[in-house]
Amino acid sequence: MEMLARVQKLADIDEIRKLKARYAAACDNNYDADAIAELFTEDAVWDGGIFGKADGRENIRRFFRKAPAVFSFAIHNVMNPRIEIDGDSATGEWYLLQPATREPETQAVWLAAVYYDEYVRIDGKWLFKRLLVNANFLTNYEQGWANKRFV
Repeated sequence: MEMLARVQKLADIDEIRKLKARYAAACDNNYDADAIAELFTEDAVWDGGIFGKADGRENIRRFFRKAPAVFSFAIHNVMNPRIEIDGDSATGEWYLLQPATREPETQAVWLAAVYYDEYVRIDGKWLFKRLLVNANFLTNYEQGWANKRFV
């Protein structure tokens, strides 16, 4: 029984890693709002801190429909996951390092942040219940974070 529980935990962690990878890929695909929204529960919260907040799947969809006007290009490099499973719920922390193009001035920027995620398994499928982005810096490429942490 203990071995089955350990295997299930590893399988759950793998599914959550795949969920985060789908989120990053949808963001990097010109912020595909429909693909992003489907990764969240109906009552989920996406809290981007300095970037805004959206409550509920449909508001998350609306929020991300506007995202390409703010970031016309982005590559979400998510790494160093720390995932904790508790039955049908879980938490995760991930580092983000993201080169991006910020609009309307078409400015190359660097973003570094930590994601604090809450997940829930519904009908056998892991979804985001809450996603919090805690930005460490958002800086112009040329200027760098040592000179100016937030633009």
